Amino acid sequence: MKTEKQVVVIGGGPAGLVATYDLSKRKVPVVCLEADHVPGGISRTIEYKGFRFDVGGHRFFSKIQAINDLWQEVLGDEFLRRPRVSRIYYNGRFFHYPLQPMNALLGLSFPCSAQILGSYLKAAMFPASEETTFEQWVTNRFGSKLYNAFFKTYTEKVWGIPCARIRAKWAAQRIKGLSLWTAVANVLLKQQQVIKTLINEFNYPRLGPGQMYETMAHKAEKLGGEIRFGHRVTEIRHDKGRITGVWVAGGNSATLEAGTDFISTMPVTELILRLRPEPPKKVIDAARGLTYRSLLTINLLMNRQETLPDTWIYVHDPSVKMGRIQCFANWSPYMVPDKNHSSMGLEYFCWEQDEFWSMPDHELIALGKTEIGRLGLVEPDAVFDGFVVRMPKCYPVYDEAYETRLETIGSFLTGFDNLQLCGRYGLFKYNNMDHSMLTALLAVENILGANHDVWSINADDEYHEKVRNII
Repeated sequence: MKTEKQVVVIGGGPAGLVATYDLSKRKVPVVCLEADHVPGGISRTIEYKGFRFDVGGHRFFSKIQAINDLWQEVLGDEFLRRPRVSRIYYNGRFFHYPLQPMNALLGLSFPCSAQILGSYLKAAMFPASEETTFEQWVTNRFGSKLYNAFFKTYTEKVWGIPCARIRAKWAAQRIKGLSLWTAVANVLLKQQQVIKTLINEFNYPRLGPGQMYETMAHKAEKLGGEIRFGHRVTEIRHDKGRITGVWVAGGNSATLEAGTDFISTMPVTELILRLRPEPPKKVIDAARGLTYRSLLTINLLMNRQETLPDTWIYVHDPSVKMGRIQCFANWSPYMVPDKNHSSMGLEYFCWEQDEFWSMPDHELIALGKTEIGRLGLVEPDAVFDGFVVRMPKCYPVYDEAYETRLETIGSFLTGFDNLQLCGRYGLFKYNNMDHSMLTALLAVENILGANHDVWSINADDEYHEKVRNII
């Protein structure tokens, strides 16, 4: 394809790399600017002393055929088929995740189980008339007792705000289609209805998700695309409804990168604040009002075999700060040097400005060892090394004001006819990888003449069905 276009992609995470790779395949000149020195963004994999650690857990599962085809095209035989084994740790015991009501009820005391059943029946007969908050949405489907036992503590660890302030849209995206009855039906009646939350197998790159993005970046460059790591966009210039170029800091110099079209996967809050001339005050205020929750992982190396069956564990115990645990040898045996070693990633959700985020690494590693020992999961003496990874702005917070603020920002940005936004950061949407990648593919098609509404893409199951024929 011959084109006079020159595309600049801001960000080398999943969405940015997919856009770069797709443009390279189409022979469209493209340069991708990534502030960090490795590809993958929040889906990277870090190698340390023969161990490999992910930043969070990343399953490769999608109903979108174009995304499945893309994954196979990039990695092919390097995918492993993995069982999903995840559990909830609550009240000193393990429970299946996703919730299996019989398992939960049998694992709790009889009085507690009776209260859960009673509260579920009450919610079924007298549901809340409104479902604007996460608390209302979950309570309507599970009852207040099960909500308090298996949703409230963990969710508030993740988001750092009360569940009554979290919008129901987040629940609808992440656990859509699941209710107490549908979970019972899957367990007791053996129904075959496919619900996203209940998927129990997934693909996983042999060397972690970072292998996907390292390979994709290499292939994009072989096809003629240019990827510059360690290059941070500091200013975005615009004139008369068009982006004209971006100032980039890299090495010891700053340069102006011009282009005909621009794809941004950087946090939309930062995009607004780096525009020059500055946007109207109401747009800047809206951007400053949006918040992202950050992820800090304490990664532990252990000189013992993996004894837990889980890929990951949700920690609902309020006595520890950690929210989730990744057991990397169970994601892939190639994530550890040999079967006599294992590793864990302890996940802590926090704000960039809070005290926990800035704690010294050695204190954090000591805390992690103490907490896994307190839960009885690992003897702290088995840990022989560790390191900390801080990943800012991982999770867009769906608080009570975010929709209004995002609408203000979106209305302003639609005024630029050569700017496409995509990805979790760029669209301020808590999307899975496949949806982030889909937004990148649609952004590329828009540059080449299509008219997709990328903003409309979310993680709803119904939309999974609709996008089959888009690409």
